[in-house]
Amino acid sequence: MFTGLVEEIGTLKSISRKGEAMLLGISAKVVTEGIKLGDSISVNGVCLTATSFDASSFTVDVMPQTYRNTNLKDLKPGSRVNLERAMSANGRFGGHIVQGHVDGIGTIVGTSQDQNAVVFEIRPGKPSLFKYIIPKGSIAVDGISLTVVEAEGGTFTISIIPHTLAETVLAFKRAGDTVNLECDVLGKYVDHLLKYGRGGVETEDEDASGVESGINLPFLAANGFV
Repeated sequence: MFTGLVEEIGTLKSISRKGEAMLLGISAKVVTEGIKLGDSISVNGVCLTATSFDASSFTVDVMPQTYRNTNLKDLKPGSRVNLERAMSANGRFGGHIVQGHVDGIGTIVGTSQDQNAVVFEIRPGKPSLFKYIIPKGSIAVDGISLTVVEAEGGTFTISIIPHTLAETVLAFKRAGDTVNLECDVLGKYVDHLLKYGRGGVETEDEDASGVESGINLPFLAANGFV
């Protein structure tokens, strides 16, 4: 699990492709401190496994499923990437729950200045993601824990303070560039449970075992959740 607080910007130093499989070599200084074989590292918001490393770099494999559903396929030698190690049990939880499981790719429609902040307007590639993108709610953009400002008309906006812009790859993003999107996991779980409750996944009001589900819209309403 990650928090969406980027620890450093890494640089892609090598890339090996075989069909939709890739091996990435990434230069880094911070995330290689105390690294162990098999450690999870978020690369542009994608949870990947360190397969080899030294003091200044590490390698990760990208499987076809990840290739197809993230913007890692667009990387080239020299590309910059956001890096974050998995959260330690005694660490501060400064962002929000980020799994590193990308829900889809978004495209930057444009940027604008709002005094000391830069506002990014992003269009998700999957319209179905919009039910999870809520004004003032959390979203991870290329692995960065951010707050949605507005969400309407098929796009949403995020407002970036100077520190975040300087410490992440958003500083190098322009209109037309892509970003990885991970919506708030809590919303996805609630949506999944409600599908069971109203028969959207299994039989009506039953789970996979045939037992009546106790979570549905009347239950949530009766207990003050909706």
